[in-house]
Amino acid sequence: MVGIGIVGLPNVGKSTLFNAITKASVEAANYPFATIDKNVGVVAVPDARLERLAELFVKGARRPPIVPTTVEFVDIAGLVRGASQGEGLGNQFLAHIREVAAIAHVVRCFEDPNVMHVSGRIDPLADIETIETELALADLATLERRAERLRRAVKGNLEDAAEALRQVEALLAALADGQQSRAVLLARGWNLPADLQLLTAKPIVYVCNVAEADLRMGNAHVDAVRTKARADGADVVVISAQIERELAELSDAEAAEFLADLGLEQAGLERLIAAGYDVLGLITFLTASDKEVRAWTVPRGATAQQAAGQIHTDLERGFIRAEVIHWTRLVEAGSMAAARARGWVRTEGKAYRVQDGDVVHVLFNV
Repeated sequence: MVGIGIVGLPNVGKSTLFNAITKASVEAANYPFATIDKNVGVVAVPDARLERLAELFVKGARRPPIVPTTVEFVDIAGLVRGASQGEGLGNQFLAHIREVAAIAHVVRCFEDPNVMHVSGRIDPLADIETIETELALADLATLERRAERLRRAVKGNLEDAAEALRQVEALLAALADGQQSRAVLLARGWNLPADLQLLTAKPIVYVCNVAEADLRMGNAHVDAVRTKARADGADVVVISAQIERELAELSDAEAAEFLADLGLEQAGLERLIAAGYDVLGLITFLTASDKEVRAWTVPRGATAQQAAGQIHTDLERGFIRAEVIHWTRLVEAGSMAAARARGWVRTEGKAYRVQDGDVVHVLFNV
């Protein structure tokens, strides 16, 4: 399961968005710190491929059950200036961010005099700077503590301590210069110990929360965030948290009609999940039979044997080979038997790199 933390200043729409995507009842009051504890919601990942595949495996009047993969969203209370020093329960909130794999940074890009802003003005770039500064200050404290330990280790001639210290000191210098550690790590190809849990190293997606009127074309605030995101190498998703809330209360047919009326092909949830998967380097492969049609999440570049382990550890241990066909080819063929007859089902070994949308059948020894 993948955890994406919804982060931002108070009153930017985080809890409204969380309510929408999880169909949960989390308070979204019009005052700072309406969310004190983190709220966690497990969301089924929308995947139209599963429906198409299930149609191929109808047996009599029975269609096989569909099991989508899931993503975990964590609604983290609003951060404010001074959070790294404990302001606004900041230490607790920062700890929650350390637990997620990626950050969805929600920024307010709408004007509404009835919804207060903690800074008294709408300025998404200033909001982003506030959050980035607090995350960087927290990381600086973490790295200073690690540097002290490593300096002692270097004096004791412990193996690899000097190289680790060099990297930590380079990160300290970069953060002090206003850089985010993720950019430094990517540029230098470094993989630091996971126990450092650097907040600024986490992949990020900027989520621009706009009014309905700006949902398609955006506005000047969105343009400013996009410019910032390009410089950071980050993705941007434009949503209206209120529209997402309304969509969550509709049936699938009603939601599709509502989206069409808005001129949109996908809900914000789907676009946010796609962006989250992209920054985390994840893909989805599928299994399909008359018993079940299911989606599975693996890191991009996972081998067939590793993918088999997602299904069951016994399949990974006893892996012999995998039969693979892309889902579009299977739908085109109309059945697995027809796909085999056309020679479209490939036999792949344990080193095969699974592709997004592959339908995989694992052959294994018990």
